Amino acid sequence: MKLTDLHNLSSGRLEALRKNGIHTVGDLLFFFPRRYIDKTVIRPIRLLSETDEHVTVVGKVTGIREEGFRNKKRLEVIIQDETDSLKGVWFRGTSYFKKIFKEGQVLAFYGTPRRYGRSLSMAHPEVDQLDSKAGQAQLKKIIPIYPGSKEFSKARITNKLIAGWIDQILNKTKPKEFLPLYIREELNLPAREDAIESIHRPKNLKEAQDALERFKFEELFLFELSMARIKKMNQKRAAGHIFENVGPLTKKFFTENLPFKLTGGQKDALRDIRKDLKSSLQMTRLIQGDVGSGKTVVAAGTILMAVDNGFQAAFMAPTEILAEQHYRTLTAFFKELDVEVRLLTGKQKTKLKQDVLTSVEGGQCDIVIGTHAVIQGGVNFHKLGLAVIDEQHRFGVKQRTRILQKGDHPHLLVMSATPIPRSLAMTIYSDLDISLIKELPAGRKPVKTAIRTERKRKDLYGFLYTNIKEGGQVYFVYPLIEESEVMDLKDATIGFEKLKKHFPDFKIGLLHGQLKSEEKEEVMGRFSSGDLDILVSTTVIEVGVDVPNANVMVIEHAERFGLSQLHQLRGRIGRGSRQSYCILIPGQKISRDGRYRLQKMVETNDGFEIAEADLKLRGPGDFLGTKQSGLPDFKYADIVEDQFLLAQAKNYAWNVIKKDPQLSTFEDLKSVFEPYFKKKSEFFESG
Repeated sequence: MKLTDLHNLSSGRLEALRKNGIHTVGDLLFFFPRRYIDKTVIRPIRLLSETDEHVTVVGKVTGIREEGFRNKKRLEVIIQDETDSLKGVWFRGTSYFKKIFKEGQVLAFYGTPRRYGRSLSMAHPEVDQLDSKAGQAQLKKIIPIYPGSKEFSKARITNKLIAGWIDQILNKTKPKEFLPLYIREELNLPAREDAIESIHRPKNLKEAQDALERFKFEELFLFELSMARIKKMNQKRAAGHIFENVGPLTKKFFTENLPFKLTGGQKDALRDIRKDLKSSLQMTRLIQGDVGSGKTVVAAGTILMAVDNGFQAAFMAPTEILAEQHYRTLTAFFKELDVEVRLLTGKQKTKLKQDVLTSVEGGQCDIVIGTHAVIQGGVNFHKLGLAVIDEQHRFGVKQRTRILQKGDHPHLLVMSATPIPRSLAMTIYSDLDISLIKELPAGRKPVKTAIRTERKRKDLYGFLYTNIKEGGQVYFVYPLIEESEVMDLKDATIGFEKLKKHFPDFKIGLLHGQLKSEEKEEVMGRFSSGDLDILVSTTVIEVGVDVPNANVMVIEHAERFGLSQLHQLRGRIGRGSRQSYCILIPGQKISRDGRYRLQKMVETNDGFEIAEADLKLRGPGDFLGTKQSGLPDFKYADIVEDQFLLAQAKNYAWNVIKKDPQLSTFEDLKSVFEPYFKKKSEFFESG
């Protein structure tokens, strides 16, 4: 059956369907209702309350009247049952509705009751006339309500028309089953044919909900099946590069060069990595830890294991500032060791860049640290054995693949300072082994966070003055670089000028993304060395900037930042022995969500708790950015709300792949999965 076989389908309507992603009858069949109108349950009017949502009442019309004047006119239709009366109110189309209603009619109103004064009313309820057989039949149904769009409105594609088309399709074709019977039986999931019927023509709301659960599960199951296959493929092809020895460089670094003791989390992560590197399989491990938890030290130790075993290591960061920060940190770490560390960025001068490339290709360079420049075509490694990616969610999955293609199955270590809730990590990192570093290094004091309004600014400046006089340093973070006519936000450049007037005794610097690389480096160098007392900045300091002496951060218009972003910013302080403070200054107008975000920052320093709250507020797509994270855009499932279902899908999918990687005993499943895997391959390219 084709779309063009459907009744009343003009070329204009066909185009409107295509613009909404509906190209086949299959697409239309899986175009699910966004909600249902349940007209099977009738409530007595006297039992209604304002807390009710979407209820049906039936009564006889006892009054019809117009109220108000001119443009303020409204039509009121009063219906009465055995218990009480209710008013239906129309503020638009009063002349039209006045002709429809007559006293003595039996009507069903469907809507949300609200109390005005002593009486209950429904504004613009849906109405069924029950005097006719058609109306009475309608009352016994659950009506699916499909998503609308501006294209649908323009082409006059109504809800009734969509429901009619789907009825046509259901009467002629049914979807093929592919979930193994034992899974459906163990989870009590309906058959696919029954589930699609229940989605569009449910007998009750529970039946529709059970059907939706079935389709959520199959969506998550196919994704987890893909993750399991990738893991299996990686293990199969990644033999080699056994780092047998913890050599002299690694030993010296941890026993002599490191100025502090490792935390339990760091030791556990290094133990996991050591086990991976000794096996005959390619390591694909994620180190996930909160800001300041010491992931870079773990990466440094892993890099030295590669060098000790005769291999090169590449360290890729998403921004120049972060790459330069890592370069300075690792150079300082390895100062007493005989290793060559080079920096490679896109903005380097040609002569310097060529020198770095020659050193990398010739094998003189042991460790190259850089931005996307590391994966460009002209970069050739002598013997790449380890790729480290920091803040990996800022890279696309194809970029992760490209760095792995620079060597012969090098080991992969990815790090994220953005705490990711378990539900999200289970999904996007299913193909990675995960090590968590939860505790902070010894001596770190938790950052104290407070909200201060504009009225307290004078007191705040007094506090900052005292703090700087006692040897501390301060960040001022703004959401914009230059003044915006559209958004009423304080910007970094104006803030910089104002702060110079307020603090004439102190040295103040300005840092933002539009500065040249050398200018950024100079400003950060001055702040790091203590030459600057205050650094005014945009979010370029969100990751990578490490100044232990900076112990106060003031965030202007804090409500404009996401929760995870605020937490990342706060992670720039609290890295020294001083007590640190994060001061959140909201604008005058603040939304309920904005207030919630700021309060959550005050309540906790736990990055995972903050990330969970942020994920619930923004949803998975916005949390990481669907395109960048490699997270597919699930059509039915919500990985925040459906965490339990996700865990079940993962368990069953990985067991299937473990027993039968080629799905040779699951022919129906294989026929659906192979095209799915091929179509979604852009999400699954992980080298």
